[in-house]
Amino acid sequence: MALQQVRMKSFQKCLPSKNTLIRLYSSKESINGRQQKFPCVDCRKSLTMCILKKSFSGLDVYYKPGDYIIGGILSQFSSTPSMETYKKPPKPMRMNSGIMQTKNYQHVQSLVFAINKINEDPLLLPNISLGFYIYENTFDSRKTYKTTLAVPSSVDRMLPNYNCDQKDNLLAVIGGIDTKTSVQISNVLLSYKIPQLVYGSFDPLLQDKQRFPSLYLTAPDNVFQYAAIAQLLLHFMWTWVGLIVPDHDSGHRFVQTLVPVLVHSSICVEFTEAIPLINMDFKGLALTKLIESMSETLTKGKAKVIVLSGDSHSLFGFRLLIASYVRWSMTPIGKVWIASTDCDITSIKSRNILDLVSFNATLSFATQTNEVLGFRGFLRTLSPRHTFADIFIRDFWKEAFACVFGRAGSATQRRQTYCTGEEKLDTLPGSVFETSMSTQSYNIYMAVYTIAQAFHSMYTLRHTSHLKLLRSHLEPWNMQPWQLHPFLEKVLPKRKNQSTTQYDILNWILSPNMSFNQVKVGRMDFAAPGDHHNYSIDEDAIVWNAIFNQTVPHSLCTERCHPGYSKMQQKEQPVCCYDFIPCPKGTISDKMDAEKCVQCTNDRYPNEDRNKCLPKSMSFLSYQDPLAMVLVALAVAFALITACVLWVFVKHHNTPIVKANNRDLTYILLISLLLCFLSSLLFIGYPGKVTCLLRQSAFGTIFSVSVSCILAKTITVILAFMATKPENRMRKGVGKHLAKSVIISCSLVQLSVCTVWLGTSPPFPELDMHSQSEQIIVQCNEGSVLLFYTVLGYMGILSLISFIVAFLARRLPDSFNEAKFITFSMLVFCSVWISFVPTYLSTKGKYMVAVEIFSILASSIGLLSFIFFPKCYIIILQPNKNTREFLMQKRKSPMV
Repeated sequence: MALQQVRMKSFQKCLPSKNTLIRLYSSKESINGRQQKFPCVDCRKSLTMCILKKSFSGLDVYYKPGDYIIGGILSQFSSTPSMETYKKPPKPMRMNSGIMQTKNYQHVQSLVFAINKINEDPLLLPNISLGFYIYENTFDSRKTYKTTLAVPSSVDRMLPNYNCDQKDNLLAVIGGIDTKTSVQISNVLLSYKIPQLVYGSFDPLLQDKQRFPSLYLTAPDNVFQYAAIAQLLLHFMWTWVGLIVPDHDSGHRFVQTLVPVLVHSSICVEFTEAIPLINMDFKGLALTKLIESMSETLTKGKAKVIVLSGDSHSLFGFRLLIASYVRWSMTPIGKVWIASTDCDITSIKSRNILDLVSFNATLSFATQTNEVLGFRGFLRTLSPRHTFADIFIRDFWKEAFACVFGRAGSATQRRQTYCTGEEKLDTLPGSVFETSMSTQSYNIYMAVYTIAQAFHSMYTLRHTSHLKLLRSHLEPWNMQPWQLHPFLEKVLPKRKNQSTTQYDILNWILSPNMSFNQVKVGRMDFAAPGDHHNYSIDEDAIVWNAIFNQTVPHSLCTERCHPGYSKMQQKEQPVCCYDFIPCPKGTISDKMDAEKCVQCTNDRYPNEDRNKCLPKSMSFLSYQDPLAMVLVALAVAFALITACVLWVFVKHHNTPIVKANNRDLTYILLISLLLCFLSSLLFIGYPGKVTCLLRQSAFGTIFSVSVSCILAKTITVILAFMATKPENRMRKGVGKHLAKSVIISCSLVQLSVCTVWLGTSPPFPELDMHSQSEQIIVQCNEGSVLLFYTVLGYMGILSLISFIVAFLARRLPDSFNEAKFITFSMLVFCSVWISFVPTYLSTKGKYMVAVEIFSILASSIGLLSFIFFPKCYIIILQPNKNTREFLMQKRKSPMV
């Protein structure tokens, strides 16, 4: 209201005093102490002149006149101010009292560049020129408040609440590189309701509109940087890290936000250090304690990776601590530094090579910004020879190019480089100055355009409004900065409420000229919804600190758990600290840091190291198996021998020895033995559906026929002996019909059992994956176990009956003692199959099949050998005994 009253009331003096001195600060060429007169009453009617003098100590300002002004409070110098007391007057504040951060000089030029482009645009603000005030606050609270008070005043004098200029009407202020500075500026501008656009990093604290109603954030939300940091740590398996942040609210909020994200990703924080802002009062013991505490944290901790957050000014003290430590220990810090998006540890130049080596190979995140056309060319035109109004350029030039201004050839210049003004900004390394627009410079550029567009909307409303009262309020001399608020809300770019989702991963590499170069080694994109995101990291392009010998460093609480082992949590320790134990038998772990061991699938088995699953081999008695080859050879050989025996008997079928042993039974027995030998081949090879159906049933039926034939022969011998007695009624039962009845009846019983078996629960092929740890047994499941053992049991009963009958008839006077041979053959037969049962049950896989084949062959060979080989011996080698006379003599001989 005071400002409006000065403009609306005529003939009112600006200040009571009449003789005042004025100092111009539009450039460094201003003349000190020169008196000038300014119109100070009604801006529409300049009727009264007054003389003012400055009421506060001077402030340096980069000024460009215009119809309307955009104020800028930009931090260019980093200082370490001492704590002020009331015992003596404070020292005068000078702009170049600190160290200039050369990279921040781009902020000034981005504001100048944006205003120049707007003034050249005939459509955005026609017939209106924009100017600017750019003040420097040196990160000092006292100077920040003073420069903020100077912004609403006239450019040539600091007079709060009064502005006697006809032009230079303030629209808004761009200021606040960090949260602390932004709050300090807002505390002053809040009383005037002047819009403030913050160009520093996004901070949720500044979104509180009740506390900061005139403050606007131009930077988008940077919430995804926490997920980006966690993803980078997980990529390199860094689960044990440290955090170093400035000791202020923003640093604490960074920790409070990042730690839960790390915990969710199973990453543990070993330590969190809050570095205070070091000022000139930190001397002697206090500084020594800080250095000792920092060195102990960095050297004794296990964490090889440290996440660093904070702007260049807040980390200035941290750089001093590192520099002091390396000078004392003469050893660089061997850590991997992960810098957040707002962190730039290289912006402060250092002359100590050990200090620089400590930060070599730092990995940092950078948000992607749009390239502004013409900005690089604009920067190339800068020169201290031509830009006289720029009060920052000389300090920047001296710091960036390490030169001094002065008369060439002087005593000072013999020891230092002389600034010619022709140096090229393109030759500067990225750690000193960048020609591509940085994130903060882009925020300033967007803030200027936001103000211009809002003012355009407000100015357009003045011409389109039909209300006279509204038009009068929107006249240039009546326009107030607070009127811009509703228009700023409408035109403020949507990026204000958006989040940065794309990050570049940069590798800071130390060059031989002691400067850092940024190399892009990766990219992360969190635009995808949910937990899905894309990222790529070129590990081969990353340069690691020399202490790691160009290998990816490890940052773990304990050594990594290798495959074959699983983690076991240590008591009362973070989840990242664990022991590891070998996997139990039958389980594996095939990756690093396995939480638990897992079972292999049924078709695989663990290797000896228990770190991977190997495919199980198929196990069955194949024809290529040596054991199978032996069994096949035996089966085929004895099948041929059986066929030869049959041929001999058929050829000599009219001889007495063949006739005396029941020729038909002999043929049936030999044929069944031949089939028994051949049936064993059904058990060899891959068990198919047909072979599983045939082999047990065919074997049981054929063997039943063989044993029935032997039983019939034995019964025939007994009945033949009994029939020789006079008046024996059994003479009528001796004949071919009895033998055939025995064979058919006994075989039909076995055939019936096999038919029921195949009809109800037949055998089928199956894969046994559990009996053998390293093999899959391909076998025939017998279906009904009861019917399977019924077949074997029935065959055993027939064998036992045949053995008993043959044993009882062994002393009967028979031709060629056939009853004795049958007894021996059945003894072998029964012995083989009695031993078969326990052996069969105790084996698995192909050996079980081999046992059954061996039993078939052994029992068949026993029958063939003891029954037929003696007869073949007589038929072939002793034909003189194959006569009726020898046969009759044999029968009449006394029993043995």
